[in-house]
This record gives sequence, structure tokens and C-alpha cells, in this order.
Amino acid sequence: MVHAIELQEVRKSFGPVRAVDGLSVAVPRGSVYGFLGPNGAGKTTTLRMVMDIIRPDSGEIRLFGEPASSSARGRVGYMPEERGLYRRMTTAAVLRYFGSLKGMTPAQLAQRVPAWLERIDLATHAGKKVEELSRGMHQKLQFAATVINDPELVILDEPFSGLDPVNQDLLREIITEMRQQGRTVLFSTHGMHEAEQLCDFLVLINQGRVVVNGTLDQIRSGHESRTVSIEIEGDPSFLRTLPQVAAVQPDGRRLDATLREGADPQDLLRVLVERTRVRAFEIKQPSLHEIFVRLVGGGHVEDL
Repeated sequence: MVHAIELQEVRKSFGPVRAVDGLSVAVPRGSVYGFLGPNGAGKTTTLRMVMDIIRPDSGEIRLFGEPASSSARGRVGYMPEERGLYRRMTTAAVLRYFGSLKGMTPAQLAQRVPAWLERIDLATHAGKKVEELSRGMHQKLQFAATVINDPELVILDEPFSGLDPVNQDLLREIITEMRQQGRTVLFSTHGMHEAEQLCDFLVLINQGRVVVNGTLDQIRSGHESRTVSIEIEGDPSFLRTLPQVAAVQPDGRRLDATLREGADPQDLLRVLVERTRVRAFEIKQPSLHEIFVRLVGGGHVEDL
């Protein structure tokens, strides 16, 4: 299979700090690929190496099955974590400018610029200067500038950061449309919710190394759940006193009980049946957030 991106044993150090340490990743064409990890894990450094902003110390990076080159990178749209727009230009002028840099003709721009402004809900702001826009509007405009020429591969560094829930939904819709069109999207994030909703494949890195990768189902299958969804009659406060239970959180009409390490859910069920009537007892699939905490440690998790 020819992949959109292949990294083989890529390493990068900054002085004594090893930012990326033997990273090997393959991003299939036509997929949405999540690049996950806590801040400082090496995500941004890796994306910058893919885009040749910085060079790896060793290893190989390939785009579309060939050694990465300027021509291959011309097929890539890249939105960095540090957003950069010309503040005194109007929103429409920004899109025209970036589109022209990417080789688009005036006829193409005349069609694409208003279409993208409409798609990101900025059509009524076409004549406003960038400095008049909100932070979320800046981010949507930067995204449109990244993809206005319909690149085959879209690389987004923390694209959901700073967006309100409505605009997060909008961006998720656009990314889903890109997948349906056969394009490849790679985005970095430390937000588990977006990754679970969108991604065909995921890789979790920490300290520059791969911790786990695969589809969400593959990743989940390697991790037993320690959370049980429970609904019982009467006062549930005794649950917190049981030796099998580490924590209890409300979840609507039910309670989510987190089991202690090594506890058997069946033992908990037997105890509950002896004490009360059990209306529901379900072992929940481990969430990506839960797996993240187990593998990386709760001190790194910001998506709480």
C-alpha cells in the first residue's frame, strides 16, 4: 500500500533533549489519522519535519510513496499551531492571497473564495480586516487558507484548540467531507473526544516514542475496562465503601464505578445482588481518555 506519509525511525534532538526518538508511523491514503499525545510529546516537531521546516537528525520521511520533496509538499496543506494571518488584510483578500501562492488562477479564486467564506460562516465578514475578527474566526480563516486549493493531504496542528463547540462541530463536518472525497487528513491533538469521533487510525506518542497505534477498536481491545455502569434501587452511597471500587461518578440515572486494579467485575456484581436490586450492570468499553491516562499518566491529561 502506498501511504500518504511514512516515517521510519525518525529522530530529532534539541541539545540534550530528544524530542522525537525513533518514530515510525504510516498514514494510509484517504484516512483521518489522529496524532495524539500530551504537550511536549513531539507532535509539533514531527509535523514540522514532515513539512521540512526543520530537518530530522536521522530516519526517513516519505510523502505519497516517494522521498519527501518540494513537489510532494506542494500537494499538502499545512496549518501550524502558531496561526499567522496578515491582520490588515480583509478575510477575502487573505484567501485570495494564499490561493494565489498555491498556484490558483483568478477564475478559480473567484469561485473558491466566496464558497469557502460561506462554508466557514464568514461570508458576511468578507470585507472585514483580520484584526477585527475573533480568535475563533481567525482559526476558521486559517483553516480555509490551508485547504482552499484542495490539497490531497491536509495536516492540522491542534485544529480544535480555541474553537467553541459550534465551530468544533463545523470543523468536524468539513473533515468528514474531506474523507468522503478521498483526501487524507492528519491532525494532532491532546483532545480525546475529537479523535474518537473522527479518526480511522490513531497513534499515541509520549516523549517522542510511539506508545500505541491502530484503529480505535484495536487499541481498545488491548485494554480491559475498569469502568462499570450501574443502576440500582435505593441509596447508592455504599458503593464507595466497597473494596472493589476506586471511584464513583454519576452518569445520568446510572453511576460509573471505576474498579481498583485487579478487581473482578463479577465479584462486584455478586456483592450488589446481595445488597440490593440491580437494574443495570454493564462493563463499559474503555474510552480513549481512559487509555490515555493509563499509558501516559493523569498528570499530563488536559482533556478532562
